[in-house]
Amino acid sequence: MHVNHPNILVPTDANTVVWKYLDLSKFLDLLLQEKLFMSRSDKFEDQYEGTFSEPTYEEIKKISENNPKFLQYYKSHREKVVISSWHINEYESFAMWQIFTKNQEGLAIQSTLGRLQEALKPEKKFEQYIGQVNYIDYKKDHIPFEDTFFPFLFKRKSFQYEREIRILTDVTHWDLQINDGLKIDIDIHQLIEKIYIHPKSENWYKTLVVELMQRLGFDFPIEISDLESDILI
Repeated sequence: MHVNHPNILVPTDANTVVWKYLDLSKFLDLLLQEKLFMSRSDKFEDQYEGTFSEPTYEEIKKISENNPKFLQYYKSHREKVVISSWHINEYESFAMWQIFTKNQEGLAIQSTLGRLQEALKPEKKFEQYIGQVNYIDYKKDHIPFEDTFFPFLFKRKSFQYEREIRILTDVTHWDLQINDGLKIDIDIHQLIEKIYIHPKSENWYKTLVVELMQRLGFDFPIEISDLESDILI
């Protein structure tokens, strides 16, 4: 179930276009399982993920002098928060293809914020929150910590190009040992508006993706990448 959170910033326009760039195996897993994989927050490549900026950390350290459990809670909490990352952009992104796909293979799911919110409704067990990431200077800027999701909605300014929006779930109240992540129920027909195949992929790969979708009984529109358009001279 998706719930709005009073303190979390979300774009107000349901038509905001969002993207997810992924490889074919992850895409097939999504289609076959009809579940969305959410990664454990401390398993991301960014080592700062879910940590605090220096001014906030100094503040927390002072509080922890009298209450050592306070800092320990924030450290262990990273193992209990799972995240699905999406990219806000009206258009396809060359940079995202480069970063999130390999060997000129892969796909992009195009959706909207409204569709994302609808798609989360089948999940009854875990509550999800959607929030936009703020990009800050970790040496100077303060991250509020009155909300346990806040550390996961801030990143260093050098990641600004990601223009990230996140689905967040906290499993602290469930007796769960999460290894790499968690799969949640999703309505994939709501989730996926269009599919784009890697613009530099070979024809056999494009044909394979189209045939796989047909054989599995899915008819999502497959778009030709804007980055593949003919050269006009």
